[in-house]
Amino acid sequence: MVSERIHVICFGNELHGDDGFGPAVHAHLAAAPLPAHVRLLRADIAGLAAIGCFEGCGRAIVVDALRGFGPAGSLHALDPAGFHGAGLGALLQLLPAALEQLPQIRLIGVEAARVAPFSPGLSACVAARVGDAAAHIREAWQ
Repeated sequence: MVSERIHVICFGNELHGDDGFGPAVHAHLAAAPLPAHVRLLRADIAGLAAIGCFEGCGRAIVVDALRGFGPAGSLHALDPAGFHGAGLGALLQLLPAALEQLPQIRLIGVEAARVAPFSPGLSACVAARVGDAAAHIREAWQ
């Protein structure tokens, strides 16, 4: 029986093209009942306010759109230790100093094809991976 608390934290902005991948996965997962040990969270911006999303869990599954990891629409499961850069990368690097106990973190992301301000809607190749990402996350909390 699984008793470890798991937080699924979805980042992104659905008004900015493929940056809406995280919110789309959140909506997909929220459409069905969640196990009692899983908490589904939406943290649109990877700012300091998102630190609280990582508190009180043994594992955190982070969902976001990515750049520079493969062809558009490719799905990736990454160790956040090697994930750098502004936004989510900077937040993940800050967590060890900000949290009393750091959860085990796994990053599930899709390579974005198009990120543009005030352009709602996912590109076809990214939209096609929402269900795959949700299935991968469901397997991780079993």
